[in-house]
Amino acid sequence: MNLNDTLPLQPQPAGTGSAPALTATLVQDEQRIGFWLQHFGLIPQWIILEPTVFAWMDRFCADYCGGIWNFYTLSNGGAFIAPEGENNEPWSLFNTMSGNGGELSSEAAGIAVCLMTYSHHAMRTECDAMTEHYYRLRDYALSRPECNAIMHIID
Repeated sequence: MNLNDTLPLQPQPAGTGSAPALTATLVQDEQRIGFWLQHFGLIPQWIILEPTVFAWMDRFCADYCGGIWNFYTLSNGGAFIAPEGENNEPWSLFNTMSGNGGELSSEAAGIAVCLMTYSHHAMRTECDAMTEHYYRLRDYALSRPECNAIMHIID
């Protein structure tokens, strides 16, 4: 028996584990057409995910008036979309259900509204695959510099 086998697990500082850092990759324009089907096609009612993300953004951001969104895949199998930002201006989001608000980058705003969408869709469909997508994106969100702001918005 190895001595390490009997020791209790100790928390490790971020970045010291053996798991590689999660990364996001921008989906190229020609691959966007199959994005939702490829990542969410086995999930009931997957076709409503994109407009639901837009609706959450509209609900949380008074300044949102539609626009172009970037599509991303995650190294852990997750995926999300985020609005293109103008001049790196932050998005002001406010969750009326919790009273929480904040200024978020385009990526963080997209993550927040996708997490809301994925959570609600998982509850509505009771689909384990949708729940997995939520946790993959949440894991990525927790690795981002704006993780506190994201979690505050979706609380």
